[in-house]
Amino acid sequence: MTRYARQMILPEIGTQGQARLGRAHVLVVGAGGLGVPVVQYLAGAGVGRITLVDADAVAAHNLHRQPLYRMDQIGQPKAHAAAAALQALNPDVNVTALTDWLDPANAPTLVAAADLVLDCADTFAASLILSDTCRERGKPLITASALALSGYVAGCCGAAPSLRAIFPDLPERGATCATAGVMGPVVGSIGALQAQMALSVLLGLTPSPLGQLVSLDAARWRMGGFRFDAAPEPLQPLPFIARSQTRADDLLIDLRHEAAPFRAEARHIPPHAITTLAPPSGARVVLACATGLRAHNAGQTLQSHWSGDIALLALNE
Repeated sequence: MTRYARQMILPEIGTQGQARLGRAHVLVVGAGGLGVPVVQYLAGAGVGRITLVDADAVAAHNLHRQPLYRMDQIGQPKAHAAAAALQALNPDVNVTALTDWLDPANAPTLVAAADLVLDCADTFAASLILSDTCRERGKPLITASALALSGYVAGCCGAAPSLRAIFPDLPERGATCATAGVMGPVVGSIGALQAQMALSVLLGLTPSPLGQLVSLDAARWRMGGFRFDAAPEPLQPLPFIARSQTRADDLLIDLRHEAAPFRAEARHIPPHAITTLAPPSGARVVLACATGLRAHNAGQTLQSHWSGDIALLALNE
């Protein structure tokens, strides 16, 4: 146990706390800029089991913010490359690498098997899918996002409100690292805060990070935050579904203007025209787009005009 001596000396951890970490099973979704510091710190701290989910591959343009990977690993699955590095860092940690995209079909099983979930995917759909699943299962979720020179991390679900309670309204357009850029240390700082929150939850430290949001503004050298313990949950949240969960009688709507409908029977309607839709009685409307953002916003607009069943589909899971 000498490798953990410097953290076990803390009264908040000790022998019993270290044993709790060793028994813990953590699900980490995303092995990119956020996931890299998260899994390194969790493995270094002696978290017993880590399930890492990511279907992406190591790419040169990501290495400035994903320093766990090397040039000779370009093209390899991130999940496998990260798992190999973590086993070398701490052979006592059991790492399971899954080269899948998280979606509403596999999320329930993955979340149910874990004690704690970390959202490192940094996509609207994955974050909301994890939040919905964790809230339903009563599992704590540490979610985060980083872009350009700022970011945030929040402890949701479990005994705290969900991510939807913090952000009931999403932006009309979503920037990405490819369009807005990002600095590596910003993402690393947010990922390190995620790992700290995760360890605090696993150790049962007080005050709990569940119900807490912490923000970083590296452009102005500011950190902030707030508690959201009393944030109300949305009354009618729109659920995401997987492609495999569509039904034959669904009314499929493809909101993308830059691509052909994803299925032959899908209707191509732009988001601004969604209020012209007149769904047949009893039908479920499935709104699809690339990331889930347009589908979410169009779904909220449709909700104000129609009281039927609506589901969302992110095509680039």
